[in-house]
Amino acid sequence: MSVKSLFLFSCILALPAVATPQLELLWHTKDLRVPESVLLGTAASQPTLFVSEIEGQSNNADAQGGIALLNVDGSIRQHNWLRGLNAPKGLASFDGKLYVADMTELVVIDIATAKVLEKISAPDAVFLNDVAVDAKGTVYVSDTRKNRLYRLQQNKLNPWLENVEAANGLTFVGDQLFIAAGDKLFAADEQGKLTIVAQGFAERADGVEHVGNGDFIVSCWAGLVYYVHADGKLDLLLDNRPHQLNTADIGWDHAKQILYVPTFLGNSVQAYQLKKPKS
Repeated sequence: MSVKSLFLFSCILALPAVATPQLELLWHTKDLRVPESVLLGTAASQPTLFVSEIEGQSNNADAQGGIALLNVDGSIRQHNWLRGLNAPKGLASFDGKLYVADMTELVVIDIATAKVLEKISAPDAVFLNDVAVDAKGTVYVSDTRKNRLYRLQQNKLNPWLENVEAANGLTFVGDQLFIAAGDKLFAADEQGKLTIVAQGFAERADGVEHVGNGDFIVSCWAGLVYYVHADGKLDLLLDNRPHQLNTADIGWDHAKQILYVPTFLGNSVQAYQLKKPKS
């Protein structure tokens, strides 16, 4: 090796490793009942975490499920805020209403009174999984087993997008709907045209949250959490598989950069501080 080559090689070795985002555990709340989704609500007098609890089987109409309320420090505020649902999963809120994907129905709840306003059936639905609402208040719901997305218009759920394999997590950024499905993250425009944003998740994707600057965090139910960069690069943030803790439909506090992870069969919710490397 020449002197010049040796010098360049030494410089490469001396370069610092490229830093990646990290998650720092803040708290871990136990004694929940098959928590599937977490949603941060900020409209009330104090921030609230809505947690959907399946309690029974994930595909049984047994009326055992419900919604629990947590404080943002992880303490349980109201475990039985609302009961009598079947197998509630994804959550979204808009204009004082909480929308819940509950097997084959979209349940609409008045947040102020904790009363069910209506239950809207999705035609031919099997396994409604997540919910998202756009800036105009239009509601979208995924059906993972039908590979389909529904859209709520004139108080009716109609199929909107077909053949999205294992469609699950939903979130809006502007007028684009982002869909976590299988090993991919898609962006859908208003006409339903799909673009692949990232791919290569080791397990089936579950929840998705936008964390700013075109970056996302995506969970995989089996126990993985990924940081998805705007260019599609994936960084694995968390692998709970050795601990047999699932990572279901995540929640996100954008202001504080805190990630909320329901562990499903672990019957707990974990909160993590996202630590990004300084540029």
